[in-house]
Amino acid sequence: MTTEILVALIAAAVVLLGGGIAYLVANRQRELPPPDVMDELTEREIEHPELAPVDLDEVEELEAGVVEDHQVPTVERPEAPRGRLSRLRSRLSRSQSSLGRGLLTLLGGGDLTEDQWEEIEDTLLAADVGVGPTTELVTNLRARLAAEGVKDPERAKQVLRDELLGLVGPSLDRQMHTTGDDALPGVVLVVGVNGTGKTTTVGRLARVLVAEERSVLLGAADTFRAAAADQLETWGARVGVPTVRSHEGADPASVGFETVKQGITDGVDVVLIDTAGRLHTKSGLMDELGKVKRVVEKQAPVTEVLLVIDATTGQNGLTQARVFSEVVDVSGIVLTKLDGTAKGGIVIAVQRELGVPVKFVGLGEGPDDLAPFDPEEFVDALLEA
Repeated sequence: MTTEILVALIAAAVVLLGGGIAYLVANRQRELPPPDVMDELTEREIEHPELAPVDLDEVEELEAGVVEDHQVPTVERPEAPRGRLSRLRSRLSRSQSSLGRGLLTLLGGGDLTEDQWEEIEDTLLAADVGVGPTTELVTNLRARLAAEGVKDPERAKQVLRDELLGLVGPSLDRQMHTTGDDALPGVVLVVGVNGTGKTTTVGRLARVLVAEERSVLLGAADTFRAAAADQLETWGARVGVPTVRSHEGADPASVGFETVKQGITDGVDVVLIDTAGRLHTKSGLMDELGKVKRVVEKQAPVTEVLLVIDATTGQNGLTQARVFSEVVDVSGIVLTKLDGTAKGGIVIAVQRELGVPVKFVGLGEGPDDLAPFDPEEFVDALLEA
């Protein structure tokens, strides 16, 4: 063997040996990623043991922060319901300022003429307060301001706040009744006309209950609207709440019955049932809504019937409320779209019309923009300058 061949073989051996050592070192380094990455991988395996072990090829992506979060559906944590109205107070005060500021401008000017009192009445009626409550409010204001000789704008504002609060009804029971008897789940029917935000409200109510650590089951009994069940199922999935549904055109009462039956079997705390957005002018459909309630109660009593009303509809909303209450004994009102062009007086008017309280208000488009109604927060927002 010549010297040249021997040198070539030695060089090749050195190259191969060096490459092998480099490969082993590289793999050894990949087996021992940085501690912070190891911690992240370990936590993921603990929280999600159903996932396959992480391939080491993922380490570099984890370090770069580019791993896609598609392995496990994200379950959201809804915001605690208490305090939402305070957080959204700026929206409410902006949207309702025409009522509060209009009244305060007139009352803060000292002695009022008859024309000014008529202007106050017009302002209240334009805000959908209603004829009866408007007459009562103006009568009480005139009597108190005269008896106390009020000239100071701040005192006039306090008197107006007291009288408005009295009309809104601070002593009404606004708790959503979601506790059944004899270990049965609470059953909540949600009714209303199409376009009021009814299905969205059911989804948001589920978020309220989940935030309160309650277990929930949804029932998609609005079987006449193709997208209703899909929409409700999506809302539920976001907070880990299952949905009972059937095919389009199925009997709504049957869906409600099966939902409550499953809720009892699963031992959930609350069953929320979305009913069809039936038109209040169709007597046959209203009869069917009554049927849903009767059939559901073969499994468990209905503990709450919430009527969803679009706050922007004014007197039309009152007509809907009246007819629905005759069919299913409405126990609470949810006023949606109380932002934008909504008129705050509808709160007073609808409570007077039905004799039942407003329990929730929708104040925006966000998933947690459904707030338990608080009379004092509401009135303060109306009068906020």
